[in-house]
Amino acid sequence: MPQLDTSTWLLTIILMITSLFCIYQSKMINQTMISIPPQGKTHIQPKTQLPWETKWTKIYLPHSSPLLS
Repeated sequence: MPQLDTSTWLLTIILMITSLFCIYQSKMINQTMISIPPQGKTHIQPKTQLPWETKWTKIYLPHSSPLLS
């Protein structure tokens, strides 16, 4: 039975990790990271009016709940 030649495995693993690292870095270079604002300034966002906030919605009791009068 022939022996498995493992002499190139180290080179293959090193090249695989290097190429994955390069691919990862090339994908991440286009991403914008969230910057943390300085401690002194607080950013207050204006409250936006959502369509469902102006409308009245009816709240129903579940069928298993008794009707409270």
